[in-house]
Amino acid sequence: MSSYGTKVILAVITLFTFVGIMLAYWYFGSEHYEVTGIPILNYHEVDNTFHTCLTMTPHDFSQQMQYLKNQGYHTITTAQLNDYLTKGTALPDKPVMITFDDGYVDNYTDAYPILKKYNMTGTIFIITSLVGKPGYLSWPQIKKMDKDNIAFGSHTITHRPLSELDENTVRQELTTSKQQLETQLGHSIHFIAYPEGKYNTMVERETKAAGYAGAFTVNAGRLHAGDDPYALNRVAIFEGNNSFTHFRIRLLLSTLCGYLWKWHAFFYTTLHLEKLASFIPQP
Repeated sequence: MSSYGTKVILAVITLFTFVGIMLAYWYFGSEHYEVTGIPILNYHEVDNTFHTCLTMTPHDFSQQMQYLKNQGYHTITTAQLNDYLTKGTALPDKPVMITFDDGYVDNYTDAYPILKKYNMTGTIFIITSLVGKPGYLSWPQIKKMDKDNIAFGSHTITHRPLSELDENTVRQELTTSKQQLETQLGHSIHFIAYPEGKYNTMVERETKAAGYAGAFTVNAGRLHAGDDPYALNRVAIFEGNNSFTHFRIRLLLSTLCGYLWKWHAFFYTTLHLEKLASFIPQP
């Protein structure tokens, strides 16, 4: 065999060995947040009424929460997360954070009882202009959950993508929504989820200036100590009728999933490389 052929074989073996080591690292280290980070799971609607990409059935949500409970995961609050990020305070073993965007009423009627059943907490990011509107949470429902270990954060006033707004409008969306929540709940609000996950340097600067301790994106991956607190990763779990196996893959291999999604987006948006995106899986 030629020296060139030998080099190719060695390169392939090295590549597969590296991939195998990384998969083992992410899989077996997935339960140790100091090693592979904290999974921040992102949901939207939980009901049997709507069948969109944002909706999960109560049966599937309950199955997932039961799995987390049985596997020894501990749901954490925004206060615990803030202490971990700012003070290095230790978290419980196998921490996981359950988040919901938008503030749909089924978060109260369907998701909330399931979380209580498994003694779990969650965090709901509220679009304040929609509170009390049909299909969305009311202030009495929000206040009841807030007193029962469900945390709340801002999702702005109107849910307009912040990176597409001018600085003054961004400032209003950030500060007013925070003030509205704090006035209604009687305590500080520390986190926000960017609408559609869109942000830029100006949005991060204004978010910090508005007094938030951190902000969540829809960038795929886990949260690590030392990450930019105003560009925190999450793991999307809400995408329609995906299987339970799909949930476990995203939970246990969320770092790998994040890389695959980023590579897919890179190829898809790069001139002359678009076709290569079809070869990158999006688990």
